[in-house]
Amino acid sequence: MEIFDSDHAAQIDNLVGPGTSRDLAMGTLESAQRFTDDLGLWSPPIQSADATILPGKGTNDARVRQMAENDGFVQSGVNVQKDNIVGSDFFPVMKPELAVLGSGADEQWADEFKEEFESKFYLIAESPNNWLDASRKNTLTGLVRMAVGLDCVGGEVLATAEWLRDAGRPVHTAIQMVDCDRLSTPYELQGTDKRIRGGIEMDRYGAAQAYHIRMAHPSDFDRALDQFQWKRIPARKPWGRQQVIYLNDATRPDQTRGVSDIVAGLKALKITNRFRDVTLQNAVANAMFAASIESELPPEAAYAQIGTQGPGKAVTDFAAQYLGAIAAYAKSSKHLQLDGVKIPHLFPGTKLQLRPAGAGGGVGVEFEQSLLRHLAAILGISYEQLSKDYSKTNYSSARAGMVEARKAMTVRKRRVADRFASHILRLTFEEMVNNNMLETMKYSRLPNIYDPLMMDAYTQCDWIGAAMGQVDELKETQAAALRLKYNLSTLEDEIAKQGKDWRKVLIQREKEVKELEARGLVMELDDNMMNAASGEPREKTGEQENASTE
Repeated sequence: MEIFDSDHAAQIDNLVGPGTSRDLAMGTLESAQRFTDDLGLWSPPIQSADATILPGKGTNDARVRQMAENDGFVQSGVNVQKDNIVGSDFFPVMKPELAVLGSGADEQWADEFKEEFESKFYLIAESPNNWLDASRKNTLTGLVRMAVGLDCVGGEVLATAEWLRDAGRPVHTAIQMVDCDRLSTPYELQGTDKRIRGGIEMDRYGAAQAYHIRMAHPSDFDRALDQFQWKRIPARKPWGRQQVIYLNDATRPDQTRGVSDIVAGLKALKITNRFRDVTLQNAVANAMFAASIESELPPEAAYAQIGTQGPGKAVTDFAAQYLGAIAAYAKSSKHLQLDGVKIPHLFPGTKLQLRPAGAGGGVGVEFEQSLLRHLAAILGISYEQLSKDYSKTNYSSARAGMVEARKAMTVRKRRVADRFASHILRLTFEEMVNNNMLETMKYSRLPNIYDPLMMDAYTQCDWIGAAMGQVDELKETQAAALRLKYNLSTLEDEIAKQGKDWRKVLIQREKEVKELEARGLVMELDDNMMNAASGEPREKTGEQENASTE
């Protein structure tokens, strides 16, 4: 049977000649052979990225979303990403590029600018009034956590930059999070405008020019009129201010919309979910017992004795009378107890049989663990982080798992959390400069923020999120001390791993040392208990060194 059409076969015959094997025409790689028994029926379509993703995107997103809402392990995996990437506090450390800003900006200005902008931005971003959230529900940290979760589940993040004029606002800039289901092509433009795909209007190079967003979610039937209305939002204002924040991780050229990593394992996840349900039902069934009371009399004789020829109401009457007699008999006897369970002495000639309602089954814990490892690999985290099972983990394997998971999370942090937060920071910085809210930006020699590269030079920063965490605090603290000792790291990097700002730590330590001295207290800063290199007590190490010298 021909696996591909006759035109394709004719093309091969024209290229290599009709006498040449078509398998050889497919190349020397065995995986491309299309006429073998094992691979002959495997003929996936050759499609563009959009042709592969867009037709089934709604279904895939809905299925992944349902799994994340109803499957505890999937939900846990998404929460692990948010907790380990963003944490409870997400804040910037400004690093303006002085070489790009030119002679108008020096180190003194940079220190003043960082202190002023970071303080004001943090107060606005983390205010309980939630100024940067148009819906007034989340702080900046909450918005970034939501963005990371949306990327895990849907593979994309969508938000719009609003300009709110509420009284008492420190800034007018606010971010409106938008459900990606609302990003779609209007019905009247489908098939007529080739520049619009998946609701994104692009130029000939594929750069987004505008976004078409429904006025209501497709499932909001109480807003039927808004369901069929779209708003076209330009990507930027004429002077360059960003109006739409859209992030996705395109894996192929010409890919317009994003897709979740979980889609690759969606079938296995659904089977895993069903496996757990069936296993639980089987366990419940095994915990139930059906009781039967056996009598020496045959059914016909029993029916005859109670004056009837067959079952029916007589069965009920017979059972009631018979069990009543048993109850009366057992009531007068002493009850045995086995671990709190009463065992009555039954009526003579009667046997009590306890029968399990279901037989034991299941393929074992190992099978479920393999499925969870598959899910952990998809999410880019370790099995231990997903399952919360550290019973079979030693320090080396736990540390190795954390390191590998941290690599994947660092990529997602830079790709989603940092970019999303930086967009918000730039929008806020632009407004603060234009409204003269920053004293350090009033220097006449500073370049204009709208000049090429200037906005990037002013707003360059590192984002500090969740602490990396430590499996063995002693060993990892010693390793950090050694890295600093041999100039393999910086104090800023080491403290950032703890989710803290090194400058604030040093300022606080300075205050504490001064307060201790003022109160006449002494803190022993030198650790005499342990040698950082060998891990042995310092006194013992010193004695060995003296002995070797002698």
